Amino acid sequence: MSIKLTELLNIKYPIIQAPMFLVSNVAMVKEAMNSGIAGCIPALNYRTLDELREAIRALHLAKVEGGSFGFNLIVNKSNVKYKGQLEVLCQEGCDFIITSLGSPKETIKHAHKVGIKVFCDVVDLNYARKVEGLGADAIIAVNNQAGGHRGEISPEKLLRELTTHCNIPIISAGGVGCKADLDKMLSFGAAGVSVGSPFIASKEANVNEAYKQACVDYGASDIVLTERISGTPCTVINTPYVQKIGTKATWLENLLNKNRKLKKWVKMIRFAIGMKATKTAATKATYKTVWVAGPSIEHTHAILPVKEIVNKLIS
Repeated sequence: MSIKLTELLNIKYPIIQAPMFLVSNVAMVKEAMNSGIAGCIPALNYRTLDELREAIRALHLAKVEGGSFGFNLIVNKSNVKYKGQLEVLCQEGCDFIITSLGSPKETIKHAHKVGIKVFCDVVDLNYARKVEGLGADAIIAVNNQAGGHRGEISPEKLLRELTTHCNIPIISAGGVGCKADLDKMLSFGAAGVSVGSPFIASKEANVNEAYKQACVDYGASDIVLTERISGTPCTVINTPYVQKIGTKATWLENLLNKNRKLKKWVKMIRFAIGMKATKTAATKATYKTVWVAGPSIEHTHAILPVKEIVNKLIS
């Protein structure tokens, strides 16, 4: 537990630029590394394995002293690209992998063979103990202030609980938008933090200007949980369109979700529809504005380069 994120990843500041679906890209991670922090990209941001391979190679060429990069893997059966993505990551190499939504056992086994560290998303002590037992190098503690698919426990309670009962570093995810927030998480025992939403409104982000500006114009009180994206509660900005369609699953989805045989397929269909709507809103002009973000956009007051966002977090 005495190992800090700076030591674990050989970075200057204890911050990971969190992996964000559609948002994260090579340009953002390059600037993160140049600013002395780590950067991470969802493997699913790349349509093909060749595109993923090209991104890894570009980041190796851009890597600097005091910077580090990794990729996020969805490790459950819904990600049909998982095994191929893991193979490419192990072949090309990166500093770390963050696993989400499933057992990290296979990822840990193969990544460790080639010297890649594995950090695992968890939302409670039960899952934290499981991934520690499987050999995870660190735990990403996803609290109830995180953007996207968040946990249910407050940052302080979750960090106190995990640092008391686990013996590997705990990285806090959620609720960090400024230096004071960072200091608070470290005071609760975190080895470092994973920060996502403040980087949506960065010059280097791949999303459209309307999405970025929304992160400037809206605040923490405008973030709501919706079941209409992936079937699992997800935080989004409460735009007029979100208000119009509502945030609860339809009566038909609720009915079908009670059927054990149909539940899996209903969730997969809902996920596919929700991801398509999210991608359209993030990249094109549309009235269907479904923008994923967390409460930490409260501290976002302008669209800035990544390096300036990092400076706001550390000074």
